[in-house]
Amino acid sequence: MKLLKLRQEIIRTVCSFGPAGLSIGTSGNVSVRTQDGFLITPTGVAYAELKPASIIELDLSGKRITGKLLPSSEWRIHAYLYRKRPEVKAIVHVHSTYATTVSCIRQTIPAIHYHISLLGGDSVRCADYATFGTRHLSVNAVHALEGHYACLLANHGQLALGDDLTTALKRAIEVEQLARLYCIASAVGKPVVLDQDEVKINLEKFRHYGKQET
Repeated sequence: MKLLKLRQEIIRTVCSFGPAGLSIGTSGNVSVRTQDGFLITPTGVAYAELKPASIIELDLSGKRITGKLLPSSEWRIHAYLYRKRPEVKAIVHVHSTYATTVSCIRQTIPAIHYHISLLGGDSVRCADYATFGTRHLSVNAVHALEGHYACLLANHGQLALGDDLTTALKRAIEVEQLARLYCIASAVGKPVVLDQDEVKINLEKFRHYGKQET
């Protein structure tokens, strides 16, 4: 029953990509860690056509556990991240417009807004370029994500991590908003970047932000 609910949650998440402005068509993919490995979306299937049985379960080496469809072409990046980041429980990968735009000029998004702290650091780094679906891309992403919850993939898109799908999705949306602000601010003038002391203050404040006392 738990796996069924996770499969349903994955489908709800990818179906929210369009309304949230995160993806077009079937681009992007989602995964959730399981006891034996992870569940991941299939390659090339329209989100509206997905059913629980469409979601594939792989072990952390990429070996199929359940499912008949081919997994996302980016399954390696998910498997590698789960091996290297044991605290991560969910991954969202999208080709959102502004994040992808910044990735195409291979720039890091600096701390132009205090919401950068929601992503665990003082920037959203851009991972070095590698061909999609390769182990090389996985290694580059893990490096760019060190100490952070999100990164850009050069000439490709963005990755967001979370301890659940809701959090990973929120972070992907935040990356896109920060990229949008960065693009617009850069067109108007030179963005002013928050200093390290201010970033540290905000990182600490966000540890408790939105948590109601009980």
